Amino acid sequence: MSEVRVGKNESLDSALKRFKRSCQRSG
Repeated sequence: MSEVRVGKNESLDSALKRFKRSCQRSG
């Protein structure tokens, strides 16, 4: 399972998109 860290100046939505992309890459 990947770990997602959301920056203070980053929205949760952008973090979610990055998380999904990393999942597709590793999966």
